[in-house]
Amino acid sequence: MSLGISPHSWARLWSRPLLTRSLHIKARYIPFASKSKTSLDEGQDFTVSNPATGESLCKVASVSEEFVKEAIDNAQDAFQSGVWSTAPAIHRSKVLTKLARLLEDRISELAVIETLQTGRTIREMNAQLSRLPEWLDYFAAILRTHQGFVAPTQGNLLNYVQRVPLGVVAQITPFNHPLLIAIKKIAPALAAGNSVVVKPSELAPITALVFAEMAGQAGIPAGVLTVLPGTGATVGKAIVSHSHIRKIDVTASNQTGRSVGQVAGANIASFTAELGGKAPILVFDDADIPSAVNGVAFASFIASGQTCVSGTRIIVQDGIYDTFISALVEKTENIRSRMGNPINPQSTMGPVISERHLNRIEGILGRMKGKVLCGGYRLTGTSPLDDFDYTYGSFLAPTIIEDVKSTDELWQEEVFGPVIVARRFKDVVEGVALANDCKYGLGAGIWTSNLARAHRVAADIQTGLCWVNTHHRNDPSSPWGGMKESGIGRENGIEAFESYSQSKSTIVNTSIVEEMRKDDWFSFSDTPRRYG
Repeated sequence: MSLGISPHSWARLWSRPLLTRSLHIKARYIPFASKSKTSLDEGQDFTVSNPATGESLCKVASVSEEFVKEAIDNAQDAFQSGVWSTAPAIHRSKVLTKLARLLEDRISELAVIETLQTGRTIREMNAQLSRLPEWLDYFAAILRTHQGFVAPTQGNLLNYVQRVPLGVVAQITPFNHPLLIAIKKIAPALAAGNSVVVKPSELAPITALVFAEMAGQAGIPAGVLTVLPGTGATVGKAIVSHSHIRKIDVTASNQTGRSVGQVAGANIASFTAELGGKAPILVFDDADIPSAVNGVAFASFIASGQTCVSGTRIIVQDGIYDTFISALVEKTENIRSRMGNPINPQSTMGPVISERHLNRIEGILGRMKGKVLCGGYRLTGTSPLDDFDYTYGSFLAPTIIEDVKSTDELWQEEVFGPVIVARRFKDVVEGVALANDCKYGLGAGIWTSNLARAHRVAADIQTGLCWVNTHHRNDPSSPWGGMKESGIGRENGIEAFESYSQSKSTIVNTSIVEEMRKDDWFSFSDTPRRYG
């Protein structure tokens, strides 16, 4: 995107007051819920801030436990009414398609809001959000094409099997991809006919609330989609603990996932969890070095390293290690030199989500015993790109560290920031062993020109996703989820749709009346009877 504007003009042009006026960002957001008798206490409002500047964007009303209970009761009433849950599949499909078109019309606006509330660069958010209507279109298409089946049951019986919705489902979404992850969860849940209750991250809830308003405009009935802002400890806990909740879908830390999983188990509710990751990237001697360097930098530093599939353990074969790492350091320094105002289309990388999170990362870096090749410090002063002042933001220079042992915290634990570690490996066996030497198993990457080897290595790596000569590629049709401690269940695809529904088997006796009368279990006849 080029408008003939110099990089140094963006910080002045895209000032927060101008943005909030042009985007109509409200001073205060309230929950998206059907009419409630429970009032909202303004004293419980929380502030959403721009992590690049520290400035307040808006206030958001946090709901009480009483409000949560009433909202979920209303969602259950909506489900029981059948206004959405038993609506014809073609009707639900048309509504989701209309919602996709409404979303398309507001992508540019929503991308700027995402940049303001997360600090992620506008380049990233424009690219990411432009694809979100595809998720709604995909699940709308599933409604038009998905079929039940007739089971081959023995005897004069017609056994047809259908998918029916679960009921009220709860979704807990994170700050790093606020609208993407919300839509990834909401689309299949609505397609299947459920009532959906979403608790967005308190750090970035705005776009989920705006999207919910759009859903109402598209024809989603009241009570079918509810968005309840607040903290996980209060609002999230109240939502997942409610007895009406039939499924919980969470993207969060492992600690949160375990806690929510216990609640789901206690309530006999279905459970899907996309949790932490520590993605390995294997770079073999025969990889094209320029392509691999660009790919690893993208895998590692997009979203400031705040994704569960970020490339964080870069495992490079001996023959090219020195050459590759030298080129990667140069690439990383170039990324750092072009960090500026996230709203500037030429800015390469934004801050992490908050000062608290930056302090956590600095603590991890302070404890590590490896060798820092570049980065490792917070940015201060002004940007050489556009004179943007880093002082009040949570900016960390992209960081590469080597000589880290497999037992070290940096190798084993998720940092969730622009920090990567590099290791050498000799052969395939050692490379795969290093890749699997971690409790997480969400994503992985392989760079090689030998595709036969790539297939073999991909099969041996213990992750739910494995990219070859690319990274971060996603599609509504492609299952997404982890192995080991990275979670349970899958987003995307038919698998996601079916996880938000359940099979219902109807068995019809097609015998004529005379035959049915002979089927008297309690008669004294010696005629063989069927049981089962």
